[in-house]
Amino acid sequence: MKEFMLYIRNGKDAKSSLSTGEHHEFIKKCEVYITFLKNKNKLIAAQPLLMEGVFITKPDNKWVVDDIETESENLVGYYHILAEDIDEAIKIAIENPEFEYVQSASIEVRQIKTKESETGFIYPTGQ
Repeated sequence: MKEFMLYIRNGKDAKSSLSTGEHHEFIKKCEVYITFLKNKNKLIAAQPLLMEGVFITKPDNKWVVDDIETESENLVGYYHILAEDIDEAIKIAIENPEFEYVQSASIEVRQIKTKESETGFIYPTGQ
């Protein structure tokens, strides 16, 4: 099994157009999705992210810490999953309820590098 991160993104205030009932329905479908992945031993972790945060850069060798600007697209959560390959990870991502409720939703699928080929160093995990 390989590890993948699914980074969930959507447009600014994308869920604000949902009614209270629709938002509750969305959360329940996410809970079902998470439970399904856990029962299939495909889920390591999944959590939503708050909109507040900071962005750290180091231009001209000086640290700059700015509030995150929530303009057009926001990182709203992640899923840390196990899959045989990128194709399976994509299939898992496509089933995410975010797509059903948020038109601007996108999911970035990235395989996690667990070992350095040059040195053999194995990165620590929470497993």
